[in-house]
Amino acid sequence: MDLGACAEPAPAAGETEPLDDAAFAHVTKALGNPTRVKIFRLLTERQTCVTGELVAELPLAQSTISEHLRILREANLIQGEIEGPRTSYCINQQVLAAFKRTVLML
Repeated sequence: MDLGACAEPAPAAGETEPLDDAAFAHVTKALGNPTRVKIFRLLTERQTCVTGELVAELPLAQSTISEHLRILREANLIQGEIEGPRTSYCINQQVLAAFKRTVLML
């Protein structure tokens, strides 16, 4: 599986700029749902995951999980690599690092 952007290592501490207020609000809103937090944790633990694996893990319909993935993607917290009929998702390490830096500045 070619993971492209999903194979990029996390940036070193201090290499990223903090998020501006609008981006920070968008990210926190996306993480303001327990199901999206669970999906985010699963992706953090597994590095990559396809939608079907998330459906098997969570007691939700595929369409519901897809909607949660869309919201996380729009907040740039995750990114997807299309591979045939499947999409493999992973954490956007750049945005995660910027989010962490922003939180530490509060």
